[in-house]
Amino acid sequence: MLRFPFQQSAATLLLLTAACNQGKPAADTPTNTPAATKAAPAATPTASAPALPKPYATESTTKRSKVIGWPAGKTPVVPTGFTIAEYAGELNSPRWAYVTPNGDVLVAEANTIPTSFKKKVTAKLDLDPSKSLKETSANRITLLRDTNKDGKPDVRETFLANLNQPFGMLVLGNYFYVANTDGVVRYAYKPGQTKITGSGEKILSLPGKGYNNHWTRNLLASADGSKIYVSVGSSSNVGENGMKYEQRRANILEINPDGSGEKVYAAGLRNPVGMDWNPVTKALWTAVNERDELGDDLVPDYLTSVQPGAFYGWPYSYFGQNEDPRRKGERPDLVKKAVVPEVPLAPHSASLGLAFYDGKAFPAKYQQGAFVGQHGSWNRSEFTGYKVVFVPFQNGKPTGKSEDFVSGFVLNNGTKEVYGRPVGVTEMPDGSLLVLDDAGNKVWRVVASSQTSNQAAAAAQKSASTLASVAR
Repeated sequence: MLRFPFQQSAATLLLLTAACNQGKPAADTPTNTPAATKAAPAATPTASAPALPKPYATESTTKRSKVIGWPAGKTPVVPTGFTIAEYAGELNSPRWAYVTPNGDVLVAEANTIPTSFKKKVTAKLDLDPSKSLKETSANRITLLRDTNKDGKPDVRETFLANLNQPFGMLVLGNYFYVANTDGVVRYAYKPGQTKITGSGEKILSLPGKGYNNHWTRNLLASADGSKIYVSVGSSSNVGENGMKYEQRRANILEINPDGSGEKVYAAGLRNPVGMDWNPVTKALWTAVNERDELGDDLVPDYLTSVQPGAFYGWPYSYFGQNEDPRRKGERPDLVKKAVVPEVPLAPHSASLGLAFYDGKAFPAKYQQGAFVGQHGSWNRSEFTGYKVVFVPFQNGKPTGKSEDFVSGFVLNNGTKEVYGRPVGVTEMPDGSLLVLDDAGNKVWRVVASSQTSNQAAAAAQKSASTLASVAR
């Protein structure tokens, strides 16, 4: 979830330091290459590795979904005690949302851009049933504003256009930041404005493109606004093209608000898209989309706290010291240092979204727990993901396995038909939860049933007051 987070101590141990000035990385810009991570200290273990099958216990399988869209009146499924409804529709690949300090919802609309000739033809002829490949990307941010607080936006504006595959967003001080696939840009910003027309300043260059959807770059700020954290996924599945192409990738980077002072906060994270602050411990957590092609049940995606200076295994090992057979014997020193993540998630589920719930509108069970958006598998014989799961927490620590929270995206596993694919999850100021469905081109809103009743009562009271005022 992207909102005002909590700050970790300024004295946190960092993996590597190097300068990065105004989007032009210096020659010694930090990377996640072996040379850069060799000196990393061994991190304190935080969890025990689960029992995992052996690599290639099952054949690596491709099974891509066929997106058919949502029929009229059809919605995803939520647990008893909750309701779900469309918050906004007719969007173009909405992947991520950010709530501004004044309560506006900003939605980043972007998608994968094909680079090979085969994929370009596939996109042009609309031959990709999963709707992941499109000929062009919307490359914009749309503003949604609910002025009468009825749970439905009544203002919709193009907030910012002509971007380069935007994803992460952030308001910090007098600036609005957006993470394009090739760098972070900031714009002058005033609270409440509905459109940005001025030119931005690129404060940080980033390596663009990536394996499948690893073009996404997320942003998260410290509570005091002194640091910004930037997630950068790998450019490959398991470094098969050579680690020279993975410089500054599979990392969470830390920068100053002007883009200077870049440091690798943590490395070996294959695709750490979702980031949020644990509301109790104030530690940074991330949801990580793990590697493919080792079989149906390898490798689990995961949810984990992010220890500064830690190495999480990619590409040499997974879930701690489980060495990847495709990189066997290459870096035993790094394998030994690899941190075990706290919460295993379904393999190949594409766990991309993350939002800790620190509101009060949902029942106590959900408070301080984590919601994870799972975009859905393609490298598995039976679909997994295609839902939002909930991970319970108490006192800042996970206390159980993930459980389904928003489901019903898969119509038929046999025919591969799905209605949509959830990605980002964002908590609203009123305690409701937004779910971004990029394949269904919708934003869904989940509310607790008691919250719906209270909102309806407030709307009725407001309507009655308006009528009374007119009568007078």
